[in-house]
Amino acid sequence: MTEKPINRLLDGVRRFRSQAFPEHSELFQELATGQDPHTLFIACADSRIVPELITQTQPGELFVCRNIGNVVPAYGEMLGGVSAVVEFACVALNVSDIVVCGHSDCGAIKAMLTSDGADMKRMPTVRSWLRNVDAARSVVEVTQPDLQGEALVQALVEQNVRTQLGHLRTHPSVAARQAQGTLRLHGWVYGIGSGSIATLDETTGQMVPLA
Repeated sequence: MTEKPINRLLDGVRRFRSQAFPEHSELFQELATGQDPHTLFIACADSRIVPELITQTQPGELFVCRNIGNVVPAYGEMLGGVSAVVEFACVALNVSDIVVCGHSDCGAIKAMLTSDGADMKRMPTVRSWLRNVDAARSVVEVTQPDLQGEALVQALVEQNVRTQLGHLRTHPSVAARQAQGTLRLHGWVYGIGSGSIATLDETTGQMVPLA
């Protein structure tokens, strides 16, 4: 008989309480009264993306924001959860770095390419949210008009990271910290099948492999 998903979660909680928690009890005691993360990590909600696993960080190091398409709406466009996370990270937590991380085979990007399909018509909220990716699509259509299939998806994934970084810079809390020279922005693309990370070279605008 196939194990029910909730039972798998409960078994994981039991293992955490009996094994993982005791191994890191001192760390959790330190974290019990506050947090001091160094990085805001904005990633896709895709189940294959685990920021702490990819970066090999401990609890308390990353302030994580996940949503469909690793989107950061431009300030004032969709004030809500993402904008609040960005503001809190910059003002209250004083993070030193923000990473916007896209990934290969992104379902949000694929959905945007089939926005007139039957599935998307049943998901009007998703379709509305993905308007935040429209600028990335426009850039790729103009600069690389012949791309198709996986190559088109990958180009859109990379351009979407650039676009969301641009949106991020419109947030007053980000602009202020950058003006002070106390905040660094980074664009990453994670390759699911290879485990690779490409980073945005701000000088050239190109994604380059992480050495």
